[in-house]
Amino acid sequence: MKNKQDRHGSARDRGRADYYYGRLYDPHYYEGNSITSKLIQQENMTEEEVTQYTEGYHDQTAGQKDWDVEIEVYDDEYLGDLK
Repeated sequence: MKNKQDRHGSARDRGRADYYYGRLYDPHYYEGNSITSKLIQQENMTEEEVTQYTEGYHDQTAGQKDWDVEIEVYDDEYLGDLK
């Protein structure tokens, strides 16, 4: 049985998901299930909730998603106005 801190949409769950999918560190959680319930952002989180998100983000047991794509690096001259 999962505890409240590990439920889908919790701060810890969102931290794990953000790390797994390679997203930036951005503490948040959902009151209920992800996406379908109210989003709570960092400015409205308690210190404990931010800590739970951070623990989830740094829990690297699942690793990160392999997107199976090659990333090309361009020099500044090539990027022009895109940089």
